[in-house]
Amino acid sequence: MTTSVFHIDEIRAEFPALKRLHLGHYVAYFDGPGGTQVPRQVADAMSDYLLHHNANTHWAYPTSEETDAAIAEARTALAALLNAAPNEVAFGANMTTLTFHLARALGRGWGPGDEVIITELDHHANQAPWRAIERERGITVRVVPINLDTYELDLDALRKLLTPRTKLLALSAGSNALGTMPDVAQATRLAHAAGALCFVDAVHYTPHGLVDVRAIDCDFLACSAYKYYGPHIGVLYGKAERLAALDVPKLQPAPDTVPERLETGTQNHEGIVGAGAAVRFLASLGGGSDLRARIVSAMTALQTRERELFARLWDAMGAIPGVTRHGPPPSRPRTPTLSFTVRGLTPENAARALAKQGLFVSHGDYYASTVVERLGLQPDGMIRVGCSCYTDESEIERLIAAVAALK
Repeated sequence: MTTSVFHIDEIRAEFPALKRLHLGHYVAYFDGPGGTQVPRQVADAMSDYLLHHNANTHWAYPTSEETDAAIAEARTALAALLNAAPNEVAFGANMTTLTFHLARALGRGWGPGDEVIITELDHHANQAPWRAIERERGITVRVVPINLDTYELDLDALRKLLTPRTKLLALSAGSNALGTMPDVAQATRLAHAAGALCFVDAVHYTPHGLVDVRAIDCDFLACSAYKYYGPHIGVLYGKAERLAALDVPKLQPAPDTVPERLETGTQNHEGIVGAGAAVRFLASLGGGSDLRARIVSAMTALQTRERELFARLWDAMGAIPGVTRHGPPPSRPRTPTLSFTVRGLTPENAARALAKQGLFVSHGDYYASTVVERLGLQPDGMIRVGCSCYTDESEIERLIAAVAALK
């Protein structure tokens, strides 16, 4: 069924969580869109740092210097993942916190008459920060709607919303609720042509697509390591000149060079180390002469495999009476994430029933409440399942059979 540079059994062997039994069933983790499992080498890297190198930064003794080196190594790894420069990669608690931080810094220079464009497709972490600036600074937030027939953004509406007053376009590269993947490179070009900046939420996209900030040409981009086999930590990319110009809230004695000027307070060093280890894990699944080449190879192979798994899941779910799928079909640009509803069952009850068979799935609105409301599915939301690098064909078949048996 699949072809790749790796063997799925070798990948699965790296994840101790896959040995878990629940009510006599091996657990199949379909909750990856909300957070993936962690391979052994990521946990080992974090443990090694905490047990043997733990210190604060920028002091003249070995463990502090080792911490500086570990953070620099992680920056280099994340830069390779994003096709950025190491000094364009900042770390933070999570994407939400980093986006609020960025919004506050940008918003200090905005006022009445200025506009920011967001989209209905986005997670609220890419809506609430800009809404906060609307309240605090008197700017106007415009919203790009989704097409309810195609589950995709209305780019014609975006064109009409962009004006010389637009300061920023904030949009997602992949919907965590529907799997929709807008053309962010085109959207960025439209924003730049209007004189606006572009911020991309790549949290859901990064585990399933090859991020290339140079090709997108976005000004800022955020992602989260826990969505691609790492720990709970956020990552913010920004063009070096943009990061240097931000009016960021910071302590006066703290470094004022990029990217550290974005990193408020003492960072989660072990999380940063783990984020770098997660990138190296992904790279180990590919081949090539350098880290970026191995990442490109691995992500290309993973995308091929995930598309095949998802196509089987999509078609089979569509054939189950009472199941309604929400999102674009496999023929359209999308991630291998499927949200659906089952007639006569709330998403929570369906998720609880599936969990009894060792199938762990998400339910609700996943903080993408605007799009779920537009679909008329509040307050219960949907059931969400996603393919990850460790998902195999037998788990897909287990899920299909279990959903078909739901009553």
